[in-house]
Amino acid sequence: QVQLVESGGGSVQAGGSLRLSCAASERTFGVYTMAWFRQAPGKEREFVASITWTGSTTYYADFVKGRFTISRDKAKNTLDLQMNSLKPEDTAVYLCAARRGTVSAKFGQYNYWGQGTQVTVSS
Repeated sequence: QVQLVESGGGSVQAGGSLRLSCAASERTFGVYTMAWFRQAPGKEREFVASITWTGSTTYYADFVKGRFTISRDKAKNTLDLQMNSLKPEDTAVYLCAARRGTVSAKFGQYNYWGQGTQVTVSS
């Protein structure tokens, strides 16, 4: 059973930056595909970015390309999301997710989830 714990959320003005982290409990974290999703009030959970278990390939939603960077440190069992040039529409709860298998943008295909961390961007 993989346990995921996010941190690093907070409030920032538009144009600012935040770095989210996700700590995984399991030593086999390295074999999991990892991803970040987000969910704003009244909206469906949406895909943000994912990274293969090797860390060699990353995927991004169009609305974050060029602004967000996903990375992982297998030695430390951590997953990060560097968010730059934040916009008010980026305001949401950001969730870390893991699955055994190939990358996917479908939240229903992820088996393990963190509790989420709030990101608020003011204009």
